[in-house]
Amino acid sequence: MKIENYKTRIVDEKIDKYLKLFGAICIEGPKYCGKTWAGRRHANSETLLHTSTGEKSNEVELAKIFPKIILEGEKPKLIDEWQEATNLWDEIRTDVDKSGLKGQYILTGSSTPNRKGINHGGAGRFGKIHLRTMSLYESGDSSGLVSLKDICYGKDIAVNTGEVDIRNLANLIIRGGFPGYINYSADEARTAVKEYIDLIIDDDMYRLDGINRDKHKMKLLLKSLARNESTTVTNTTLKNDIKEIDNEDIDKDTLAGYLNVLDKLYLLDNDEPYSTNIRSSVRVKQSKKRHFADPSIVCALLNLTEEKLIEDLETFGLLFEAMVERDLKVYADSFNAKNFHYQDYLNREIDHVIELDNGNWCCFEIKLGAKSIDDAAKNLIQIRDSILVDNGKAPSTLCVICGLSNAAYKRPDGVYVVPITALKN
Repeated sequence: MKIENYKTRIVDEKIDKYLKLFGAICIEGPKYCGKTWAGRRHANSETLLHTSTGEKSNEVELAKIFPKIILEGEKPKLIDEWQEATNLWDEIRTDVDKSGLKGQYILTGSSTPNRKGINHGGAGRFGKIHLRTMSLYESGDSSGLVSLKDICYGKDIAVNTGEVDIRNLANLIIRGGFPGYINYSADEARTAVKEYIDLIIDDDMYRLDGINRDKHKMKLLLKSLARNESTTVTNTTLKNDIKEIDNEDIDKDTLAGYLNVLDKLYLLDNDEPYSTNIRSSVRVKQSKKRHFADPSIVCALLNLTEEKLIEDLETFGLLFEAMVERDLKVYADSFNAKNFHYQDYLNREIDHVIELDNGNWCCFEIKLGAKSIDDAAKNLIQIRDSILVDNGKAPSTLCVICGLSNAAYKRPDGVYVVPITALKN
């Protein structure tokens, strides 16, 4: 289907590939990240189970009573927000089995559906694709002079990338990567994302499973997560943070349940710990590194402006890290790599780890300022060397992703240096 002003997404290539491999694909991700637009780009007909205002369309009841009617239309057919009628899953699975054809259906969903009403998992028939908000390369804010894949596979780079304005970086973080907001100013985007959050709390959380939750406590949890963005804080720490800063209390079970809801709505995009391929005797911590789906959500929750970020470089650095890790996930997914973080009991940390499909792993430190590059490179080398001494499998690539640098290159010690505004997949 032709879509005016559609910005090409990196995931488009994966969608094309999966349509050739599976009878149906399911594109999942946070609300308003571009799932419907991406699905339309590859579909020849569509049924929307939600209207543009977010209300259920008339087709929802039709899908529940006469699902076969919903499946009619030129293939591939897009069924948007399919989880509003979960019985469609089994109908599509059956239809795919009968026809034996690939690329018949494109489902999109902004929440993990309740399994009630789904009898079969769909293994072999469905391919799942996770869509994130836009990376800087997709939104046109990265020149794309340097390929992440080239770095991960050890290719040499040496290119001038141009000066970067710190205010521009702050603006990119606040604006975020929601496709509908990429032409907004920082102030406009912050206002839009605040409304986005409120609508999710007021509507989507109830529609997820029909449970009324304490909206005030959910907002407290969201603000605590925002204050602890890009850290490995535990649930207990989040509980204590709410108590100390907001002077409110939330019990552990409620907190865990609310976090589960945020996961199901794809508002969280946490990094799992990496340890599987190192084969070192050093114990690796198993804490998740906490991230929202987009750094703009943090800025909206904490009411951060460009001036506030520039005046608070610690917060600026954590949110810059969040933006970079969002982009690294988008880029790495395009070549089937997996994303993690590393933290061990010797208090050594690596901001981001990418594991390639050949088993090699690549280490990334993320630094806002160019003055921190030497220390970051030194940290990566020390960790690599200590793993080698311990007879473990050392990383194949060491890289510092930075904000305020005007060149991408490979240092004499073998560590790459790359500005995020020059990176692509």
